[in-house]
Amino acid sequence: MFPERLKALRTGRHITLADLAQELNKMFPSDQHHENTASQIGNWERGIRNPSYLEVRKLATYFGVSMDYLSGRVDNQTTDLSKLFISGVALSFNEQPLAANDRYEIYQLIDGYLHGKQNRKKTEFEHQEELDLGYES
Repeated sequence: MFPERLKALRTGRHITLADLAQELNKMFPSDQHHENTASQIGNWERGIRNPSYLEVRKLATYFGVSMDYLSGRVDNQTTDLSKLFISGVALSFNEQPLAANDRYEIYQLIDGYLHGKQNRKKTEFEHQEELDLGYES
């Protein structure tokens, strides 16, 4: 389960093995003998080798998921946004930090949207439009 989840998270962000290794090395600096490499991560994705606890923790932190999710212990990774907005966790959007008043306004927008959604008429064609997050393929 771990290899599939790691690959899905990496490809979902449209980053290469080398990019991931570089990002991990920037986020978690260590000596040159313990740096992450593309071939090392590739071996994890193919199930040839298993990462240490510390490596799994680094990956979970980088991708913003739990170690339980990454290792396959739990099937879904859900977060209640309302709890996230009132938590002490620093939040950003497109790398722009959100101040307390921003968090409150966004919370109010989401809450208003969900309450207003109940009163909207159902259309014949309910569908999800594609959201462009600015990642290139």
